[in-house]
Amino acid sequence: MNVCLLNDSFPPVLDGVANVVMNYGRIMKEDLGANVIVGTPKYPDAEYSGYPYEVVAYPSMNTAKLANGYRTGNPLAMREVDQMTKFDPDIIHSHCPAASTYMARVLQREVKSHYTPIVFTYHTKFDEDIAKALGNELLERETIKMMVNNISACDEIWVVSEGAGKNLNELAKMVKLPEFECRVMPNGVDFPKGKVDADKVREVTGKYDLPEGVPVFLFVGRLMKYKGLPLIIDALRGLSAYGIDYRMIFIGGGVDAEEMQARVRDYGIALDIVGEDKEITHTEGRDDFVGKVIFTGPEHDRENLRAWNTRADLFLFPSVYDTNGIVVREAAACGLGSVLIADSCAAEGITHDRNGFVIDESPSAMALLLADLAKHPEHMKDVGDHAMEEIYISWDESTRMAYRRYEEIIGMVQDGTMERRKKQGADYLLGAASNLAKVFNIPYDLYEGVKDNYHELKDDMVDSLKEIKDSMEDGVRQMLGKKENEDIIDDFLVDDTDEKQEDHNDTDED
Repeated sequence: MNVCLLNDSFPPVLDGVANVVMNYGRIMKEDLGANVIVGTPKYPDAEYSGYPYEVVAYPSMNTAKLANGYRTGNPLAMREVDQMTKFDPDIIHSHCPAASTYMARVLQREVKSHYTPIVFTYHTKFDEDIAKALGNELLERETIKMMVNNISACDEIWVVSEGAGKNLNELAKMVKLPEFECRVMPNGVDFPKGKVDADKVREVTGKYDLPEGVPVFLFVGRLMKYKGLPLIIDALRGLSAYGIDYRMIFIGGGVDAEEMQARVRDYGIALDIVGEDKEITHTEGRDDFVGKVIFTGPEHDRENLRAWNTRADLFLFPSVYDTNGIVVREAAACGLGSVLIADSCAAEGITHDRNGFVIDESPSAMALLLADLAKHPEHMKDVGDHAMEEIYISWDESTRMAYRRYEEIIGMVQDGTMERRKKQGADYLLGAASNLAKVFNIPYDLYEGVKDNYHELKDDMVDSLKEIKDSMEDGVRQMLGKKENEDIIDDFLVDDTDEKQEDHNDTDED
């Protein structure tokens, strides 16, 4: 089978979705005998050789400050599309609803030998990321509508949890589009099942103030408030005030790290922060408080993360944002149970007090549970053991499930039991790509006020915008390639601010 994987993130940017693509590619190629090609936006000076599969890096523009560190790819990069077309994919799997899925649709059109189905996986609640990036209700709605339309062109929609599917259909309803039929396809973890040995634990955690007999609570991930970090710190304040000793470890970096550290200081809780020089800066807490919070900074070594999950007594993950909560499964791999919020995606498959703990979304609920469990360390261990046996899933198992479904989809397309979607014409795809371009070519009067650092963003992006626009023009002409379609090209290339403003106004009245 020839498998084409498309995603907007890939090393040097490494996030949860990039990890999915890398594991799919590696296991399908090395263990399942598939031919695999990966398409992703190109990052300057990045090295794309050395993977067990071919990586096609296509032109991109610098939207790092607008899009939380990510670049935006050009889905009409026809040279790279031609390269993937020659690969002759049997199936295309997009993991991002923006440029990657547009490119999937263009690639599907260019493959002439057979119909190539597109699978899309909904990994992330992108509406919340869009809201944070744009901060303008009109632009948010336009962008969400564009992405939902894009997803609707795919042949099968996968979600990583039931809750993720509900979120996606809420977005479809919001922009007045039909709901999706979604298939849950869980992600795996690359931690092997089992704890690391005691020597490794001492090596990784030995320099920290972690007294024996004092419960250790752990959080691993981006330090963003929407992950539930304020709830954790507010709960810890209660433990400190009531004389319940603990150590709380935050591993990761993020834009809200300093604010969360300030919150700990303001509450009078003892605080240790590991700096870039690996030195620990200590702040004393109130005399009448016990407990300590430790911020270690990011940790990229997987074995070191396993050591932390082995050393901890409980993993705290009160996020209602995440669609899957891979870190909860990573904790389970090491025999570590988690505290989760009722009805959150991360809590799916969790039975309270057996293979995890489920609470209401409040600091008091968290504090009461932790206060009780601090007295019963053996119960925390017992729940962690059940988590290891009941909710752990490896990447090997997860990838094999996905591959079997690929085979089923291809078979259903061939025997006619899955309806073949009509291949989109060049003019239709062109209009879709034009909408994508508009998101990053917003009239200046709309952009003013969306971001305080607009002028800085403009300076950073102007060269990239010109480069991507020129590249898209070339792609348009290559895609159409016929003189009689010049009017379509001209419509796409028009750059009229008033017309764009009318488009926004018309949409706002829907």
